[in-house]
Amino acid sequence: MQVKARVQSGSRLRGSSSDARIPLNTLLPLFPLDLVLLPGVPVQLHIFEPRYKEMIKECLDHKGVFGIIRSKEESLATIGCTAEILNVLKKYPDGRMNILAEGKKRFEVLQVNSERAFLRADVFYLHDEDDPAAPTDIEKAIRLHQEIMKLAGAQPEEIAKSETAQLTYRLAGSLPFDPDFQQALLEMSSEAERTRALISFLERILPALQRNAGAKKKAGGNGHVS
Repeated sequence: MQVKARVQSGSRLRGSSSDARIPLNTLLPLFPLDLVLLPGVPVQLHIFEPRYKEMIKECLDHKGVFGIIRSKEESLATIGCTAEILNVLKKYPDGRMNILAEGKKRFEVLQVNSERAFLRADVFYLHDEDDPAAPTDIEKAIRLHQEIMKLAGAQPEEIAKSETAQLTYRLAGSLPFDPDFQQALLEMSSEAERTRALISFLERILPALQRNAGAKKKAGGNGHVS
């Protein structure tokens, strides 16, 4: 697949001094996927293409990271997230493998390099602005998330106050959210902005989920929905 780096609709490149952007000294290997990896969120990947088997082997040999960046309609997003390999879950005789990785740092693609079988890029690490979420917003986001977890039949997790530094990533990564929304979260540079966006998103989808849950309950009780 030939891919070209471009800014997707809705993405923003921030050039203000509040962005502490730190250049990497080496090219970052890229793994384009139709998913969005968020910092602190685990992801399981099945590695089967020869070029990505080569890439992951190099990361394992050198304890390096690679970047997961959303690929959509033959184009790449501009903002991605580095992935650290936590474990090789299974190896196959033909070199395929299942790995468990975790999102680490946001990055901005400056220039894509296609000299090797897999893509690499010059990137900047992106750091958050010093703008924490308001306690009332944190509580609201957690409450809405717990309601949705219950509607999905999952057990809501208890979240300590000490674990709310990048809470939005954790909440957005625990449910199969819209990748467009996850990409928008990844491109935001403050936890306050992300928390407000998450609340708005959860408030939009909650009524439909409640209606679906009610319909399923009614159908289960009398065999039909009146």
